[in-house]
Amino acid sequence: MKFSDIIFSRFSKDIGVDLGTANTLVYVRDRGIVINEPSVVAINKKTGQLLAIGKDAKKMIGKTPEHIVAVKPLRAGVISDFEITEQMLRHFFEEVHGDDFYVLPRPRVVIGIPSGVTEVEKKAVEEAARNAGAREVWLVEEPMAAAIGARLPIFEALGTMIIDIGGGTTEIAVISLGGMVASKTLRIAGDTLNDDIIQMVRDKYNVLIGERSAEDAKIAIASATPPAEPAEFNVRGRDLVTGLPREVRLTAADVKGALEKSITTLVSAIKSTVEETPPELIADIMKQGIILSGGGALLAGLAELISSETGMPVRITDDPLTAVVRGTGIVLENLHDHEEVLVNIELAAAPKE
Repeated sequence: MKFSDIIFSRFSKDIGVDLGTANTLVYVRDRGIVINEPSVVAINKKTGQLLAIGKDAKKMIGKTPEHIVAVKPLRAGVISDFEITEQMLRHFFEEVHGDDFYVLPRPRVVIGIPSGVTEVEKKAVEEAARNAGAREVWLVEEPMAAAIGARLPIFEALGTMIIDIGGGTTEIAVISLGGMVASKTLRIAGDTLNDDIIQMVRDKYNVLIGERSAEDAKIAIASATPPAEPAEFNVRGRDLVTGLPREVRLTAADVKGALEKSITTLVSAIKSTVEETPPELIADIMKQGIILSGGGALLAGLAELISSETGMPVRITDDPLTAVVRGTGIVLENLHDHEEVLVNIELAAAPKE
């Protein structure tokens, strides 16, 4: 190993990133998860000044004057605004390094990306990370990262099925011997469910509510199966007839009906993936069960519904919201042991640990 490689390895604060549509999480080598912020950036359009990132920017959604925009720079797990994504990543990198960002060696970065993205989309993620200050960038597909983060035996001759339900995409994958045997990516996830609730309130009550109100209702009373007890939640919005403020009381049945089409599509995709899986791997999955990760895994009744529809046991991994970023951290700390799960880089030039 070169002396420069030893210095870089010892002093750089290498980073694992779950660059999600809804939230960005950052793992720092030897420290764990240090950042968990909404993937939202607020910018002054007149001056180009970056006003806020993360939680502070999310508070501004739907509340800004015309010259200020609070935007989500990622859509369906891929970059929709390159420059803003770069600024957001740079902000997080600087937050990790503090005053040492321009003194210490630049970090090596492992980033989770949706499976099935195009080469152009992969390149955009790499370039954004490099421009934000990364020295080297490796990419790992999110279902693989989630499986690694859940400590599943992905390198064994054993079938493992994981479903990662994020904000912008749902990743369904069957993994064996370090590779994906069958997989699907759906653009039906947490944000879609929020949109379903917004549309239902508009159609049924003639009231327009915001994304945050829809998300609050989803967290409070949404269920994929008929709720055991009646539940209600009040949302406020603008009456589309009078233009005046109005409060609406939603029931759990209202919200379940709003989500039914999207959840049916999700379950159909899971069943389709199972049908494409070799019988021997199905036998393995029957024993250890289907694993759910991501924020969508917390939807009440979803695990039970999937189990009922597939005839297989389903369980939610520990701390499903952080499974992907924990996976990137494990890959980061054991790069050469996980070389085959990386999708974009040859490790020949990487310093040995």
